Amino acid sequence: MIAIIDYGVGNLFSLKSSFAAIGEDAVVTGDVKGMQAADRLILPGVGAFGDASEKLFKSGLAGEIELETANGKPLLGICLGMQLLFEKSLEYGEHTGLGLLQGKVVPMRGIVPSTLKIPQIGWNALKFVKPSPLFKNIDDGAYVYFVHSYFASECGDSLIAFTEYGADISAAVQKDNVFGCQFHPEKSGDVGLKILKAFCEV
Repeated sequence: MIAIIDYGVGNLFSLKSSFAAIGEDAVVTGDVKGMQAADRLILPGVGAFGDASEKLFKSGLAGEIELETANGKPLLGICLGMQLLFEKSLEYGEHTGLGLLQGKVVPMRGIVPSTLKIPQIGWNALKFVKPSPLFKNIDDGAYVYFVHSYFASECGDSLIAFTEYGADISAAVQKDNVFGCQFHPEKSGDVGLKILKAFCEV
């Protein structure tokens, strides 16, 4: 069973529908016991990093996420949920993340050419950096759907895929049982469903 963590910011029910489409049981929960009962965790997120981080830590869910992942439970962060896996974000100030992965979240503005629109919205190709079980069912160059203005930088050896948007932008990360996708698998058609299915088989 997969627990989709509800901490007040996230595209929860489209994710739940995506898991149903691939025959996987998923529940939306903001309860520690629900997280403990699950085999895998999903950390979704839309909106501002600072607000999301504050809600995670104040609710006590941040500590439970850290405990569950330390015990080996697979975790997948999606969009803002991926960004929260890192040490900090520079979105409207400096904010603390979960620190499960090395790196920081920085603005795309000033990194990508001024001719490109920010936020990046739409389909873009994944470029694999190294093998990951997350990608076992898809090919290098597969297209997925992005909506973001910030991205993870200085990711070290956790970077498993990037996308080209006037610059190399981190698209997916993995360190042991901790995974992250900057794009939205639940909005990425068949490719996205294959990625979610692969996560369910980790």
